[in-house]
Amino acid sequence: MDIPINSGWKFHLGDENEAFYKGFDDSGWETVEFPHDWSVSLPFDIRYSSGTGYLAGGTGWYRKHFTLEEDISQKHVYVTFGGVYKNSRVWINSNYLGTRPYGYSTFTYDITDFIVPGENVLAVRAEHNDLADSRWFTGSGIYRDVTLAVKSPCHFVQHSIFAFTKTADEKKAVLQIQWELTEKEAETQFHLLDKNGKKAAYTERLSSCGNTELVLQQPDLWSPDSPSLYTLVCRAYKGEKETDREEYRIGIRTIHFDADRGFFLNGISTKIKGLCIHHDAGCLGAAVPSEVWRRRLQKFKDCGANAIRTSHNPPDEKLLSLCDEMGFLVMDEAFDEWEGCKNKWWQGHNVYPPKHYGYAENFPEWHERDLTQMVLRDRNHPSVVMWSIGNEIDYPNDPYVHPLFESMTGNNDANKPQRERQYDPNKPNAQRLAKISAELVKIVKRHDHTRPVTSALAFPELSNQTGYAQTLDIVGYNYKEHLYEEDHAKYPHVIYGSENSTDARAWLFVKNNAYICGQFLWTGIDFLGEARGWPIRISQAGILNLAGFEKPLWYQRRALWTDTPFCKLSTGKSGKPYEESYSWNWETGEEITVSCYTNCGEAELFLNGKSLGTQKLSEDDCGRAAWKIPFEEGELRAICTQGETVVEDRLFTASKPTKLLLNTWEAQKDCPICQVEISAADAEGRLLPGYGPEVFLHVVGDGQLLGMENGAPDDLSSYAKASRRTFNGRLIAYIRKRSGNLRLIAWSNETGEKELLL
Repeated sequence: MDIPINSGWKFHLGDENEAFYKGFDDSGWETVEFPHDWSVSLPFDIRYSSGTGYLAGGTGWYRKHFTLEEDISQKHVYVTFGGVYKNSRVWINSNYLGTRPYGYSTFTYDITDFIVPGENVLAVRAEHNDLADSRWFTGSGIYRDVTLAVKSPCHFVQHSIFAFTKTADEKKAVLQIQWELTEKEAETQFHLLDKNGKKAAYTERLSSCGNTELVLQQPDLWSPDSPSLYTLVCRAYKGEKETDREEYRIGIRTIHFDADRGFFLNGISTKIKGLCIHHDAGCLGAAVPSEVWRRRLQKFKDCGANAIRTSHNPPDEKLLSLCDEMGFLVMDEAFDEWEGCKNKWWQGHNVYPPKHYGYAENFPEWHERDLTQMVLRDRNHPSVVMWSIGNEIDYPNDPYVHPLFESMTGNNDANKPQRERQYDPNKPNAQRLAKISAELVKIVKRHDHTRPVTSALAFPELSNQTGYAQTLDIVGYNYKEHLYEEDHAKYPHVIYGSENSTDARAWLFVKNNAYICGQFLWTGIDFLGEARGWPIRISQAGILNLAGFEKPLWYQRRALWTDTPFCKLSTGKSGKPYEESYSWNWETGEEITVSCYTNCGEAELFLNGKSLGTQKLSEDDCGRAAWKIPFEEGELRAICTQGETVVEDRLFTASKPTKLLLNTWEAQKDCPICQVEISAADAEGRLLPGYGPEVFLHVVGDGQLLGMENGAPDDLSSYAKASRRTFNGRLIAYIRKRSGNLRLIAWSNETGEKELLL
């Protein structure tokens, strides 16, 4: 049985030479619950790295006291860490188990020889002192789940069970299963249960290892539109005694990529409408409960997205389970760098000199174990449709070069000095990448032959000539849409947009060319780090802001990717969608661009009841009608029509906030994490742009305020505070609910007090 051991850990920020010792006195340490990220409890500081969001790291210790039964000597015991950032070292009862440098790997230790009946103590040291070790926020500490597995001596070898669809259509599916037990004189049996718990297929008793097939009649096929899941029940027997049991939620589906016709899911041509994501959630740091991801994924779903890319590291497995359940295709990504360490900006983007810490120093020794672990852990998830072995490994001059190009410019090289763009024979030769890639592809195929292997190329102009691209099953292009047509004619491989800007015109090329499988936008949601310079602490590339609220770009994507008629107004001075907001508060007479995002064919704009004209939208408008008008206080109204369907939206000039509005977002009942959306509104419920009042929170009952996030790019107030200003009228609070009812009390000097029962 698997036992979660996420609660009751003792934590100390700082080094303690004797903390590995079982008898060490940790009674004065802080008690924490996983997931846990100590970085977000510390203040923002310009001395730290812009790349990782100006938050500190350091060294931290965790200790867990737990009790095992008297008969434990007849069991095998394993401890699994979902993710520790980084350079973890683990002890059990003073016995050293090992280290794991990569902060994103899930890893397991066999502690059978060291555990005892009664009290046991796990000790973990995490070291994150090189803050400029990443191009985005990483977090620090044990930021994913920890579990104990207590097994009979006869049990399934970890990750040996692999169930995949061999063939499938609407009439019949063949599911192939492979497995291995720890003892040869044992048997296995498999049952497949449908969504109602009814037996859909089963096997007789089988040997201790091997392959078998299950045949299903009229299977429910898994897809983003219909994410049907089965439960595979796997039993191990010694004689008539059941000695082990594992269950997997699996989906029956087929995938196929074609260089001329694109991507096919269950035999149906399907465009990938994808979003890249990083792993943090603002005030929660890297310690993101699955309920928070559920809210984000639901918003992705609502704008028409059907895929995510786990940029640029293995994700929390709970995220993959949500993607299985909610219906998302997944590009599961392993690494952001191989042997060559990329530039790490620590004083702002492209501000020289960079620093050079990162996974590259561990790659030669650890890449096979880390990549193997990702594939074995994730291969039973139907959502995963491709394995990515790397992101922008071929980024020009960072560090790889090649004599074919005297000068190379990357997609993120604005203001880069000319000397840094030039060929330098003293830097690593990009020819090396083809050899490394071939090795990584072989590692993946050793453990999963059912999915294609890909990599996100930053410079396909070169990688197509060095042979790097030819080692891949499908080839991702980052921001290189202008090469699609030429390269499709020149090379035989499958092409898709592994990373694209939110420029909506790029979607039209995907939509109108069958051979382009789809695209992944950069990004689905804003994230900590990759900051342009103090005081900006985040990347603002998302279609959701850091608090998970929809930006105007979200509505443009909804216009491109969905069919149910809608319209949404936003305004701005620059005319650029990513700089707009839902505000009609400007200076009188100031020229303002008013945008209406819609999937309807016609849009009409009114200001204080007066029509400002009707626009007919074509495909080239990319779901956006726009007017430039002088600001006049009052009401904006858009009316959009599609056939006989009429939809509308309004914006009003808002006044100062006088009340708080509290709304709990809960996808399921009895969620342990409450997500409360808070608005500071005027008497009519309207929101002012920019910073608003500081909102204070107090939780009454058996619960804990985990953090507050407003999404403001330059808000450097400490996440450890129980208060935060609203931004564009809103913020979100995350609260852990342990037992019973909670009361949330919110107040500000401008609006007074408001209560919410949780």
